[in-house]
This record gives sequence, structure tokens and C-alpha cells, in this order.
Amino acid sequence: MSILKVNKYIEELYKTNNLEDEKILYILDNLNSENIEFLIKKANETRLKFYGNKVYIRGLIEFSNYCIKNCLYCGIRCSNKYAHRYRLSLEEIMTSVKTGDKLGYKTFVLQSGEDPYFDDNKMIEIIKNIKKECPNSAITLSLGERSYDSYEKMFKAGANRYLLRHETANNELYNRFHPDASFENRRKCLLNLRKIGYEIGAGFMVGLPFQKNEHLVQDLRYIKELNPHMCGIGPFIPHKDTELKNECSGTVEKTIVMLALIRLLSPKILLPATTALGTLDKFGREKGIKAGANVIMPNLSPIEVRNKYLLYNNKAYTNGESAECKLEIENSLKSIGFEIDESIGNSKIKD
Repeated sequence: MSILKVNKYIEELYKTNNLEDEKILYILDNLNSENIEFLIKKANETRLKFYGNKVYIRGLIEFSNYCIKNCLYCGIRCSNKYAHRYRLSLEEIMTSVKTGDKLGYKTFVLQSGEDPYFDDNKMIEIIKNIKKECPNSAITLSLGERSYDSYEKMFKAGANRYLLRHETANNELYNRFHPDASFENRRKCLLNLRKIGYEIGAGFMVGLPFQKNEHLVQDLRYIKELNPHMCGIGPFIPHKDTELKNECSGTVEKTIVMLALIRLLSPKILLPATTALGTLDKFGREKGIKAGANVIMPNLSPIEVRNKYLLYNNKAYTNGESAECKLEIENSLKSIGFEIDESIGNSKIKD
């Protein structure tokens, strides 16, 4: 009976792009393999309706692993004395950008820990240099929490998008893992970014210790109500130098379920198939694409620093030349019926 009831709720979600929290919770509590197959099928149909079989590709540049925050799960947290810290120079960043430009990338994602060294002036210089070199490209920033004024200055300099995972929509769970951080300020930053004019990206982890299905329902409801242009989710994976080193990882299956539910709740959203999926499963990113994801972010950072930006253990895709990586992705996507879209790839969600 539960199989039929779950499928009924999935069908309702597919048709209306919304569902009561109690019904979403029922889905999560009662899923079996048959239901998951049906859910993935409906998510794939929805993605094909709005984005076809295209997968947007973004060039990721991890330019600093210094961070003033001390999030309990993160390998680059400020208290990790074993982290091999680095900062890329403007010249190194631009070399990565030029490499990506030659390979056809039209979006560059600049990601770092919350590093005060890269103040507004430094970030404006980086943004303007990228825009000068690649005037028709889009710039996505992922630098953590900053002031409204800082966000606005970077936007005026030419930044287009901003990724800021909300991490969890449950206040108690957020405070458990984020010492000296503010649940309210995290959300306020996302609202500020949208007000300024950025395309915004939120997101959360699946499988955090103490996380329950009720918490995941809260995450889904928050995404539905916030209506961000992007949502990045991935499985929790412990890092050997954190307090959570002995905890179990989240699973690829549960993460894929959440991807599919987000696709049905927000059909026009941009959904990355994250590196964390590929870390837990050789075909994890492909499974994510089949479940509704439509963005991949290969690493353009210099090879010598890729194994230093370790948010979790055994991070995948840290080796190999950028060109080799792109070719591998192209072939992998073709094998499952998808192809790379090298355009800027704006979200179809309009404010």
C-alpha cells in the first residue's frame, strides 16, 4: 500500500510542483527502490521539459583555503592546524581563467574560504581582470558571508552570481555545527544578494550527523519559498582532521532522492551534480544528472593546489589536466544521453 501511496504523492508533486510537508515527509520515510526509480523518472522528465538534455559546465577556481570560520565538518576550518594553506595570486587566477577560456568555459566560479585577505579591493581587481579578459563570461562568487556593501561593490564590478549554501534550514542543527555563526545572518546574506541583483544559489548537506527527514523537509520547504536560481547539495563526507572524523558519510542514494525532489519542487532551478557525489561513487555525478541535475563544475585550479582545498576526505577529481577532465566529462555525459552546453547558462528562474 505504501508503494502506491508514495507514487501517488510523487505524481502529485510532479503535476503541481508543490506538496504539503507531511506528504513530503511520508515520501522520505517510506521510499523503496521502486519509488526511487519512479521519482527519478519524473525528475528527469521535468528537467528535459525545461532544459532538454543540456548540462551547463562551469570552471571552478578554488583560490584560497584560508578561513576564519570553524564549521565542525569542514577540512579548511580555521582550527585545523594540519591544513596546507595557500592563496592564489592574481596572475595564477588569470592563468586558470585563460585556460578555461581556451577550453570554451563561459562561467567561472571563484570559491574560497572566508578569507579577509581577499578584501573588496582585491576581489574587485580580480573581477575586473576576468571581465577584461573574457567580457562575455559570467562570474560566480562563493566567498561566504560578507556585508551588503561588500556584495554590492563586487556586483557593480561585474560579478553575476553568488553561491552561499544555507547548510541546513533547521536552526538547532545549524547552531550545532557552526560555532560563533548566525543562522539568521546566513539567511539575511542570501536575501541581500538577491536584492542587489545577483543570481543566488543556496544549498545543504545530506546525511549530517543528527539530521532527520524532518530537517530535510525543512530544507526543501526553504528552497521552495526562497526560490533561488541555483541549489547545491551533496552528501556529508567526514574529514579526518575534524571532530566529525568518525561519523558515517551521507549516501549517494539519499542525495539523489533530494536532487530529484528539488527538481520537482523547483523545475527551473539550476542543480549541480557535485564532486562529493563522485567521491562516494565513481558514477555519482552521472546518477545525479539522471535525477535532475544539470550543472557540472570541473576544477580549473592549478594542479598543485587541488589536493589542498579539501573540505572532506578523499575528494575526487583533484588530478589531471583541465582539458583531459573536460573531455572525460563530455564522454561520460554522452554515454548517458546528455551533452555539454557551453553557453553562460542562466537560470530560467526570473525575479
